Amino acid sequence: MIALLPERVSARLRAKNYRYSVADVPAAPVAKDTAIRLYIAPVNFAGQGFQWARAAEKLPNVSAISMHYVKPGDFGYPVDNPVPVNVTRFSRSWQQRQFAAVSNNFSHVIVEANRAMFGTLFDSETEKEIRALRAGGVAVAALCHGTELRLPSRHQKIDQWSPFNDVEWPLIPEFERKAMLTRQVLSSTGIPVFVSTPELLLDWPEAQWLPIVIDIERWVRTDAPLQHPVLRVVHAPSKDTVKGTHLIDETMRRLHEEGVVDYRVVRGIPAAEMPAEIGKADIVIDQFRIGNYGTAAIEAMAAGRLVISHVHDQVRDHVRAVSSRELPTVEATPDSLEHTIRDIAARRERYLPVAAAGPEFVRELHDGRLSSRILASFLGQPTL
Repeated sequence: MIALLPERVSARLRAKNYRYSVADVPAAPVAKDTAIRLYIAPVNFAGQGFQWARAAEKLPNVSAISMHYVKPGDFGYPVDNPVPVNVTRFSRSWQQRQFAAVSNNFSHVIVEANRAMFGTLFDSETEKEIRALRAGGVAVAALCHGTELRLPSRHQKIDQWSPFNDVEWPLIPEFERKAMLTRQVLSSTGIPVFVSTPELLLDWPEAQWLPIVIDIERWVRTDAPLQHPVLRVVHAPSKDTVKGTHLIDETMRRLHEEGVVDYRVVRGIPAAEMPAEIGKADIVIDQFRIGNYGTAAIEAMAAGRLVISHVHDQVRDHVRAVSSRELPTVEATPDSLEHTIRDIAARRERYLPVAAAGPEFVRELHDGRLSSRILASFLGQPTL
């Protein structure tokens, strides 16, 4: 029943099951002695807050700290300032110290996903937090990852596979409400906006795409894909409904039973173990419902694996405009996936160049250099 409640309510109910002690309350973040001091908080989805902080530090005289409220069962992504979720919600002393540290010692803040950075100190309202920080002279920008900005009523019109066309999905009204609230905050504050995927530019055209950043060396492989007698296919859904796992499962299991592929669905693997899991694959199947490409696809491309995904032309066009490169993923929908898999199995040599283009594509767009250049304008710094 908790899953059917609004997120703010269900999160508080879940939090009551956790405990924390005084020893769990971390010290406030300490800014380094640089002219520009950036604070990124509070979600660090897929470790991106941490990676964008490192990208910012590629700029001259910039230091950065990422913060994340952590929960039991998190995937263990790196973060500079991890804080137990119950501390953020129920420790007034932590809330006050954290706000004082950020407002007095940091020059710039990026608030992620329209989530409260200081617990309930400002009634869990990001607009109040933004105004309080700006009143103290801190420059603030917003970073949107997806659901908090993507308007279901818009997305369902442009893609037949949109998860927002699932009329029985009970969370759609809450997602619509959340996206409208984010729009209200962005409009009323007028702060700069970054989005993590090009697809979100349709929801906020004034935004800048801040590419996802990965640690490429963790994913590098020397073995070529599409070499196993029976192709190894991996699907690692973060959210089944959004990735479209249920739309492809029957097809993939049938192909598995026929011996066309060796198909595995990977869930709950710690972040540190994922490079080995992806490295075992010939093909990584990503997502079929949102129309973008995210961290999982980027990591698979960096590993030189062949990525299959449903990506909108708008996303591919934007990537081409920014980089003059083609996005090296194979296009497929739930309807065309079986034909695509069979074609790959029959004509492997045709698809090897697509997989081979992945590592260089990731180095060009997702190693942090492009993200660093985009952050430079907000931070008032020259690019390298």
